[in-house]
Amino acid sequence: MTRFIFITGGVVSSLGKGLASAALGALLQSRGYRVRLRKLDPYLNVDPGTMSPTQHGEVFVTDDGAETDLDLGHYERFTGVAARRGDNVTTGRIYSDVIARERRGDYLGKTVQVIPHVTDAIKAFATADVEDEDFVLCEIGGTVGDIESLPFLEAIRQLRNELGSARAMIIHLTLLPYIPSAGELKTKPTQHSVKELLSVGIQPDVLMCRSDRPIPEAERAKIALFCNVRAEAVIPALDVDTIYQVPVSYHAQGLDVQVCRYFNLPHDEEPDLSRWLNIVERVRNPEGEVTIAVVGKYTSLIDSYKSLAEALVHGGIANNVKVRLTWIDSQIFEREDTVHHLEGVHGILVPGGFGERGSEGMINAARFARERDVPYLGICFGMQMAVIEFARHKAGLEKAGSSEFGSQEAPLVGLMTEWTKGNERVERTACGDLGGTMRLGAYPCQLIPGSRVREIYGTEMISERHRHRYEVNIDYKERLEAAGLLFSGLSPDGVLPEIVEIPGHSWFVGVQFHPELRSKPFDPHPLFTSFVQAAVAKSRLV
Repeated sequence: MTRFIFITGGVVSSLGKGLASAALGALLQSRGYRVRLRKLDPYLNVDPGTMSPTQHGEVFVTDDGAETDLDLGHYERFTGVAARRGDNVTTGRIYSDVIARERRGDYLGKTVQVIPHVTDAIKAFATADVEDEDFVLCEIGGTVGDIESLPFLEAIRQLRNELGSARAMIIHLTLLPYIPSAGELKTKPTQHSVKELLSVGIQPDVLMCRSDRPIPEAERAKIALFCNVRAEAVIPALDVDTIYQVPVSYHAQGLDVQVCRYFNLPHDEEPDLSRWLNIVERVRNPEGEVTIAVVGKYTSLIDSYKSLAEALVHGGIANNVKVRLTWIDSQIFEREDTVHHLEGVHGILVPGGFGERGSEGMINAARFARERDVPYLGICFGMQMAVIEFARHKAGLEKAGSSEFGSQEAPLVGLMTEWTKGNERVERTACGDLGGTMRLGAYPCQLIPGSRVREIYGTEMISERHRHRYEVNIDYKERLEAAGLLFSGLSPDGVLPEIVEIPGHSWFVGVQFHPELRSKPFDPHPLFTSFVQAAVAKSRLV
């Protein structure tokens, strides 16, 4: 029997519902249960693919090619369960489906309304494609009280009634702010948030209260009394020094016990949290430290590179070192000397991005890494800029550029117009829609024998997740390799360059895909493990 847990949030946004959902999923796994996590987002975009990274944060891509919310990255990293297209839905997608059905006449002439048609579509999504999972955790995006989240709240209210209390529960995440002048935590915002939920017919079963300090028993009892929950079901969600401490912390506060008790499941035995304790120990007590400069375009919002930052932490865990990140806006290198900002760093990473802004700064960063023998990892756009830099300064192609920036004399990087996905040929045009039209999802890559990446991966064929519209032109392969750049990974048909590296350099690799999307704390991605290892070696030479 599959049980559903719906996680809502109140008082303010950015409380960490995604992290709380992921941590609860990990705790239930540690008790031997199979879990699935989903995100229901109330915004009108069909998916986050066309949203600005500086507004919405990272776009997390699944194996099956869905562009999803960054919280799905937390779900994967904490549980190891690969997210799928059916694990993230938005208001835009729900309404698109409902309107498409209306146009086809599926509603047989009925007046199409939010209730029941939109809410039925939301319920169908929440319960679809469920196999043998013991728990499905559904996070409701946004904040209770926002007008756009009302259809989702109504849908889970209906679902709870239809499934019954034996198969559905509500967890509400709130904030307990501390008022320094009063010297106390305030429970009133939580009370009002629960009252808002009650106004739409939802009584939470467990309250998780975010706080930067311990919550006195008197405050927990007060919250329980005014919000109509048991005192032990008021769970302190306290700030911690590393997100990988969250499952351990939530267990200490009794979250998983309360969930099991609600569903009448065994909860006397302690779950096995040894791997989380080991990770926390490595994060808190590293044997050394390295500094990695991340030269990107969206550094004003670090959530734009959420998976990337975590993958570097994982690389540090694998090498038992602390990875200190220096975030640098690539535009700085278009007006200032790179030496001033990059002197002394132990590794340089240039991540993905779109558009011409800041591209010359990325090229300058790649040149610094190549000439100074600093370990370099270029991801997607970062690979393309590294290839352009090499072409300009080593292969004699001084006018090398990307057609993404307009007409080019030497379009080393060009728009992909067709590629193979499975047994099908995919075609795109420059004037087509932007949303959902990139090369998305997992694609295979064949590694060249004797290359660095072949040694790193330890296998001939790999599969990695992609999200890009432009590709290095294979026609330049011979000239670039003659100058010393090795195309060490290609699509199986040999048409699409996937990986480049510079033999003889301490560590210089560019990849067209996004390896950070598959890295996990207990299973660090081999590229990040090797990159950080090279940075450690560099730190001993500085």
